[in-house]
Amino acid sequence: MRYLRPAAVLAASLVLLLAIEGTGVDAEASAPAAVAAPRIRAVKLPDRFGPPRFHDNWSGAAFDACTAPPAETLRGWRAASPYAAVGIYVSGSQRGCAQPRLTADWIREARSTGWRFLPVHVGLQAPCADLSRKPQRIDPAKAVQQGQDEADEAVRAMRSLGLGTGSPVYLDIEAYPVHDAACGQAVVDFTLGWTQGLHSAGYSSGFYSSLDSGVADLAAAARAGSSPLPDAVWYAHWDDHADTAGAGPLTPDLWRSRQRVHQYRGNVQETYAGQTLAIDRDQVDGPTAG
Repeated sequence: MRYLRPAAVLAASLVLLLAIEGTGVDAEASAPAAVAAPRIRAVKLPDRFGPPRFHDNWSGAAFDACTAPPAETLRGWRAASPYAAVGIYVSGSQRGCAQPRLTADWIREARSTGWRFLPVHVGLQAPCADLSRKPQRIDPAKAVQQGQDEADEAVRAMRSLGLGTGSPVYLDIEAYPVHDAACGQAVVDFTLGWTQGLHSAGYSSGFYSSLDSGVADLAAAARAGSSPLPDAVWYAHWDDHADTAGAGPLTPDLWRSRQRVHQYRGNVQETYAGQTLAIDRDQVDGPTAG
């Protein structure tokens, strides 16, 4: 570019300004607009095996409780309550409650009375999460590998409980602030690694989170073309609607083929057959473990 003296620069600027004014074009509007980078970028991992062919899809009412209930409570609830599936926290370093009753024998007895299962894994959480009781966080630089490692842990737990291949395991990512794009990307990368790891072992991948944080970022990843995505989404949206219609970012085109669980009410107490439990209420139209 040629060097112009200050006087020449001023003269040239005036000529340009007059030319723009003469055409009626706004000089600022004529400048190219900055294009914002997408919050979630596309990431594609190899998925040699893909999801298992066998999906034990089921529709109906379910509940989840922090700790596996006593067997006698499940027997009473199966006869008297509207529920036929139960969420169980099978693995993860950051489960909120101890699981003294959750054994292969407990699974067999619950199965014999007609219960189905929604297995949950609670491990590393979003880097930006404000969870003092769950301090272990995803490292964005290692998110994919960490997701694969947690899938391996979940698979070992599932096998020890007698929950075989084809069964889903739902990764529990608690709600987190959505102002940090790098945080959301780390959650997505971790979830892709999780899904890749489960598929390689013959298990289905599930994902649980708030509709407004984890599910919103996963929906953005789906639209961006990321893969492999979880086979089912369990979304927390406490609207008291016992359905799986979705809302907000979870539009009808995503996870539409019997791939949803809706946690529609939380922290309630219910009593059946004289047995009281503190539960969250869920509606299922998707994969369970039988």
